[in-house]
Amino acid sequence: MIKKWLLYITGFFSGMSVMAIELGASRLLAPYFSSSQIVWTIVIGTIMIAMAMGNVIGGKMADKHKNPSKLFTWLFIDAIFIALIPLFGKFVIAGVALLLALIVKSNYLIWAAFVSCLLLFVFPLLILGMVTPNLVKFALNDDTKESGKTVGIIEALNTIGSIIGTFLPTFVTIPNVGTAWTFVIFSTILLIICLIYVILKYNKKEKDEKKNKKFIIKTTSCILVAILALSLGGASSKIKTAFWANNTKYEGESIYNYLRVEETDDAIILSTNVLFGVQSMKMKTPGLTRMYYDYALASPIMANGTSKHLDILILGLGTGTFATQCSRYFSDVSIEGVEIDQKIVDLAYQYFDMNLADENVYVTDGRAFLDQCDKKYDVIMVDAYQDITIPFQMSSIEFFQKVNDHLNENGNMIVNMNMYTSKEGSINDYLQETISQVFDSVYVVKCNTTSMELYASNNYNVKEALEKNIQTIDKYELKNMMNIVLSNLEEIKPNGYILTDDKAPVELLGMKVLDELIFDEINYYKEQIKGKSLKEIYEMFVNGEIF
Repeated sequence: MIKKWLLYITGFFSGMSVMAIELGASRLLAPYFSSSQIVWTIVIGTIMIAMAMGNVIGGKMADKHKNPSKLFTWLFIDAIFIALIPLFGKFVIAGVALLLALIVKSNYLIWAAFVSCLLLFVFPLLILGMVTPNLVKFALNDDTKESGKTVGIIEALNTIGSIIGTFLPTFVTIPNVGTAWTFVIFSTILLIICLIYVILKYNKKEKDEKKNKKFIIKTTSCILVAILALSLGGASSKIKTAFWANNTKYEGESIYNYLRVEETDDAIILSTNVLFGVQSMKMKTPGLTRMYYDYALASPIMANGTSKHLDILILGLGTGTFATQCSRYFSDVSIEGVEIDQKIVDLAYQYFDMNLADENVYVTDGRAFLDQCDKKYDVIMVDAYQDITIPFQMSSIEFFQKVNDHLNENGNMIVNMNMYTSKEGSINDYLQETISQVFDSVYVVKCNTTSMELYASNNYNVKEALEKNIQTIDKYELKNMMNIVLSNLEEIKPNGYILTDDKAPVELLGMKVLDELIFDEINYYKEQIKGKSLKEIYEMFVNGEIF
């Protein structure tokens, strides 16, 4: 008879593993598909389906067997699969992302995340779903006198394990040892449980030498397989998420983000997604960046920054690109930055030579900072939108009212908006209209194919302010850039799209634009490889000419 305490322990750690895999799944998917609410919904929904299927299958399996050997055999297989997820997971997700980008015309994010979850996480979660019905069956062992108590203990331990499994990966294993080792750690726990079962099952009184030898050989083989799987899983942490890139200087994880620092001929770049966007950068040669940061410099000029002291606040500091540019082009500025991710701040000092003092950098949420801050600023830069990952609490009318409350009399707000599309009803239309409900003067300028800068003030017309203050600029390259901004400014008129704290479907709005951007990008690559052989395409891929 199996010890009841082992069944209780199995229930506890299986519950813990479920949540660890769920959190690990989101971290594996995030660099490719973002960590938006849409992706989380897909992960949770897929896992719940797998668990439900596992419950049914596990119940039928328990009724067919007299002991839990079959359960622990499947649990062993499951642990091996979990250990290997980091090894093949990145290749599977990248392959799915590329394949579906060529096939799917709409709802790309949903399909890509769903197919990836099906391939990687349905099997291990289905097996873990089989655990509880089996534990209940074998813990009762035809003794129903304390069935309620026994089931209650198993469910309670499973739930407690799930609670611990929620906090442990997020605050301990993922930020300290990474996602790959998180999978390996929880796989190891399940393997140890299986080993304990084997030890308890072993009959020391067995006199049949053939049976003993067969048992020892089988057990030893399983241990060797487990060691190999754990070793491969651990070693996979050295495989980069962007495994095709050859210019990566740093790749790691924080509580909030996947982080990658890469080096090009011109700059050092921070990305939080391997497929989309540049979050921060440092030019190797001082000067303009040829990106949206150059357009953003119009905001201090609108606030008369060429002739007076300016207090600047950056919500979404990143690695300090905008702060560095402001210090370079304006002689009398005080800059404070808010960044929710401490790891990004650390990278800013390590790789990007950020010039802000520690006391001027606040590691917290941008909106929470405004709630606690009494100071007013001449310029507030909102740069917290990462492609489809747009914090709804920093996109609502209530948030922009808070920003307005923290502006000086001559102040203005600038917002970096990406996910540009010409189609009506996009995420940017909603953001622009929401802002125009708070500010009297709102203008935008298109920076490149995907980015826009929005300028807003309640005290003056921002276009007229820029036109007036351009004449005071003494740096030719900056003056030339500001003339480009001035000639492309477009005034925003109310259009009826408003985001509030109660209703801000930023993920769904962003996903619609994402489909369009991916479609345009794929068409671009199709033109690049059109008429070329497989060998030529491979050489282009290796040389970094595509992707």
